[in-house]
Amino acid sequence: MNLPPEILTADQVTLPLCAPGLALGVLLLRAAAAMRGCPSSIPHLLLQLQNLLNATAASDTLLEPYIQHQGLDPSSLRELCRECRGVFPSEAGLRALSKAGFLRTVYATLGRILHGLDALRPQFSETKDAPKLQAARWTVLGLRNNLHCVAWLLNSSLQTPEPTRADTDTRGSPTPSPRLFQAKLDGCKFLCGYHGFMQAVGTIFREWGESPRRSRRHSPPRGHLHKATRRTTLRSRRPW
Repeated sequence: MNLPPEILTADQVTLPLCAPGLALGVLLLRAAAAMRGCPSSIPHLLLQLQNLLNATAASDTLLEPYIQHQGLDPSSLRELCRECRGVFPSEAGLRALSKAGFLRTVYATLGRILHGLDALRPQFSETKDAPKLQAARWTVLGLRNNLHCVAWLLNSSLQTPEPTRADTDTRGSPTPSPRLFQAKLDGCKFLCGYHGFMQAVGTIFREWGESPRRSRRHSPPRGHLHKATRRTTLRSRRPW
């Protein structure tokens, strides 16, 4: 799949200490040039996002190879790997956000995922599945680029994510552990949470694609809207 060009954000551009007006002008020009690479159609972007998310949601892409390589295949150890609730924002937590908050939270979480994937490189480097890890990293970068485009088209910002219940969890990426076994479990739970998060985000974006102009959080149910329309029509038919 052809991914859109890299999108520059404010934190990716180093501004000089002098001539702030000139620096701001350069930043705006670079941002405008990057955004010109964005598709102008929200449905097209949503389709791209869904395709990328589908490529990462299945656990056989990274979690299963990791389990095999780290000797975590016994059923009791697999169960420990699957105890990954709270590693990343849940589907319920994501649904509780506004659309803008959802985009910001997903974007920030993908940044954490990038760091986590980088931390797993040593575990994959000497295996036949190393290309899968690299492909996952490029996919996450592609998702972040597409999110920039969606936010731009919706006139939204990706700077500050809204808090979710999982934001206080410190297991967002594998962390060094003095005990090798615990380090293996940290990586395993990270990948379990990673696949679950991608699946949840894909489900929500698929619903956006089915009704891109409707926010489930702020719009009334279809039945209520239909009843309100019907009442208004009946009133207009009454004689004065």
